[in-house]
Amino acid sequence: MAGRFEQRPTRVTVRGGAVGVPSARPGRAVPPATGRTRVWAPDGPVDLGLVLGPLRRGPGDPTFRALADGSVWRACRTPAGPGTLRVAPRGADVEGTAWGPGAEWLLDRLPVLLGAADRPEEFVPRHRIVAHTWRRRAGLRLVRTGLVMESLIPSVLEQKVTADEAYRAWRLLVRGFGEPAPGPAGQGDRAPLLHVPPAAGTWLRVPSWEWHRAGVDDKRAATILRAVRVAGRLEQASALEPQAARRRLEVIPGVGPWTSAEVVQRSHGAADCVTVGDLHLPGIIGYALAGDRDADDAEMLRLLEPYAGQRHRAARLVLLSGRVPARRHPKMPRTDIGLL
Repeated sequence: MAGRFEQRPTRVTVRGGAVGVPSARPGRAVPPATGRTRVWAPDGPVDLGLVLGPLRRGPGDPTFRALADGSVWRACRTPAGPGTLRVAPRGADVEGTAWGPGAEWLLDRLPVLLGAADRPEEFVPRHRIVAHTWRRRAGLRLVRTGLVMESLIPSVLEQKVTADEAYRAWRLLVRGFGEPAPGPAGQGDRAPLLHVPPAAGTWLRVPSWEWHRAGVDDKRAATILRAVRVAGRLEQASALEPQAARRRLEVIPGVGPWTSAEVVQRSHGAADCVTVGDLHLPGIIGYALAGDRDADDAEMLRLLEPYAGQRHRAARLVLLSGRVPARRHPKMPRTDIGLL
């Protein structure tokens, strides 16, 4: 009987990019107001929660909201300026409404954002658990934002700390130094109050004590500051192939293979970029595919070899399956250097 009901989200499935988006209810749609609108007809199922879920950095992310009307909202800083995008199902189609200087840029890229350039039909499941999840998550497509810095900065914040610590830091810094997103906001349940992440120059002016209050140590703060000083060059990496983009990102001291993979998975929709150097992922992949909870990076990559060209998609499906080994150790302790 349990298999007949929707799987309850867990930390693992959320990491796999699962964000619950309620089914649209009549009379709850947000009017376009002065925003620009575009309707896109995808060539297959698109689950907005799965596609856009990897862009959310925790349930309190001030740049991302999923509302009760079935819509997903995101605020970002585009090459044309700040923009707010609302995406919602419209029958078999998807409707995008955008506000702000970046509205046209966001709507032009709406199909690519939602996986139009992705090739899920090339994926062939090689394990039963992957095949089962692939059938249940038919609307999974890999997001492609075309924006590098908006994924790089939160990925650096997530280095060597718990997810809760990183999410808190992102939330405090964006709310404190970002700007209110353009478009409707704060109208009860009809439109969320969002913030656009700070511009590169603003990140450079964040006082040292504010990094400390947000719980960000000097090493991660210094990595972000080095990156924003060459933000223009890093944003140009969105036009490169994923591996070339990763090499450019890893020129920045403090940005290694783990961080660069986390970025291009979002900015490029890189279907084959596997996150290595992760504390938990090898054990999850090893346990799900071979019953080996002690797998390391080398063993994880060996197990994912049958999915060459689609290894990131396979890893996400394993995460979305929710199959994880039982915990043997206490959770990683949460520390807050802002209290010191």
